Amino acid sequence: MIWRIAICLILGYGFGCISTGYIVGKTKKVDIRKYGSGNVGTTNALRTLGKKAALITLLGDVLKCAVPVLLVKFLIFRGVPYAELLGLYTALGAVLGHTFPFYLHFKGGKGIAVLCGAIITFDWRLSLICLVTFFTILAITRYVSLGSLVMELEFVVFVALTRPGDWHMLCVSAVFAILAFYTHRTNIKRLLNGTENKIGQKVNLAAADSGVQEGQENTSEQ
Repeated sequence: MIWRIAICLILGYGFGCISTGYIVGKTKKVDIRKYGSGNVGTTNALRTLGKKAALITLLGDVLKCAVPVLLVKFLIFRGVPYAELLGLYTALGAVLGHTFPFYLHFKGGKGIAVLCGAIITFDWRLSLICLVTFFTILAITRYVSLGSLVMELEFVVFVALTRPGDWHMLCVSAVFAILAFYTHRTNIKRLLNGTENKIGQKVNLAAADSGVQEGQENTSEQ
């Protein structure tokens, strides 16, 4: 079992390292890591590059998790009694690859869109619950981070309720939540302080570039 888990983590990590937001930004000659929140996820792509780029980033990040999970469950380890668990490990690998891509100095996104890929391939009921919850919270508060964190908690609770006694799967699902709360730690602070960014806020690339250039000039003068 251990070697199968290792294969799933490596496969998922490889797919997860395909940084959609970074690639989309580069096609527009923009390194989105230098703007907004600095991460390569969908929300920062929206603020930095616009709706079309954000949609491409979202779809890419969802697919880079869903594709390897489906490969594991229905091709590579088809018929294995614990294929669902292996699929979850594959999704975890994808989240790790997205969050800590080796070629971007282990600085990626926060893994929420990738989690959506995991949820979609895990259980349609969970997908529906998370979809309704996320957009309800987003409509009321306009906080993407809050909706994302609630989804993570719903994932763990859903596993606990629908897979009773499967402590292994529950622990793996809990790792997803721990990673999410870790990557959103600054968002949580801003939520508590009432200073969190709301969806719809955009980054002025020209102004941001001017600020960077001024900072560089001041540094050179010193």
